[in-house]
Amino acid sequence: MVRAMAGGREEDRRAALALLAWQLAAGVDEVVGNLPVNRLESAASIRGRPPATPRPMPSSATARSAPAPAAAAAQQGPSEAVMAARARAREAETLEQLRDILAGFDGCALRLTARNLCFADGNPQARIMFVGEAPGQEEDIQGAPFVGPAGKLLDRMLAAIGLDRTSVYITNVVYWRPPGNRTPTPQETQICRPFVERQIELADPDVLVLLGNASASVLLDRKEGILRLRGKWFDFDTGRRTIPAMPTLHPAYLLRQPGQKRLAWRDFLAIRKALDG
Repeated sequence: MVRAMAGGREEDRRAALALLAWQLAAGVDEVVGNLPVNRLESAASIRGRPPATPRPMPSSATARSAPAPAAAAAQQGPSEAVMAARARAREAETLEQLRDILAGFDGCALRLTARNLCFADGNPQARIMFVGEAPGQEEDIQGAPFVGPAGKLLDRMLAAIGLDRTSVYITNVVYWRPPGNRTPTPQETQICRPFVERQIELADPDVLVLLGNASASVLLDRKEGILRLRGKWFDFDTGRRTIPAMPTLHPAYLLRQPGQKRLAWRDFLAIRKALDG
C-alpha cells in the first residue's frame, strides 16, 4: 500500500512537471494570482457556499466620465489608434514631454499587460541612436530597454568600438513588452511608430542604427529581411534633416546564432568609421 501511495505521488509530480513545461512552451512566465485556484473542486461544494455579495455598479455618469483603460483601448480601432498616436506625438516638444505623453497614452493594448513603459536608456544628447524591437521580461521589470542578456551583449559590442551607455541613446519601436516575449504585431508597431519617429527627431542623432528586422522594416519601410538590409546605409528623413541609418543584426539574434557575429562586427566597424568621419 505504501509503495502504491509513493507511486501515486511520483505520477502527480511528473504530471505537474509536464504541466509546467507546457505552460513555459505556451509563453507563461509569470504568476498572475497569489493564491492557487482549485479548478477540480466539486460542483456540490460550490453550490454549498453562501452567495457572493454583488459588487455595487458604478453610476452611468461615473462610467461615462472615467472609462477603464482596457475599455478605452478596445473602443479604438487600428486606424483611430494610429491617428491618435500621430496627434499626441506631435504635441511633444521635448523628450521628457514625449515620455509623459506615452505614459498616459491608452491607444496601445500592450500597456495593459506590461509592468512598465520602457522609453529609453543612455544619453539623449549622444551622436548615435540605437532602435531595437520590443522590451523583454527583464526590460519590463526594470523599465529600460536592453538591460537583459541581449543588452549585455550590446554593451560588449559597443565597447568593442569605444562606446558605452553614456555615449549612445537606446530605444525600441515598441515601448511595452508583448506577452510571452512574442513578436509585436504590425498594428502594435504602427501605433508606436509616430512616437518613435518623434523621439528620433527630438534626439536628432548624427547616426541611426536599427537593430533587427522589426525596426528596419518599420522605420525604413523596407520589405527585405535583415540579412539583406544589414551593412547598408539608408536615409532616414526626420522632417528637419536626413540622418544616415544602418540596419544590423539584433543582439538577441546573435545570442541564438553566434556564428553571425562576424557580420555584426563588420557593421559596427562601418558605424565607428561614420562617427569618426
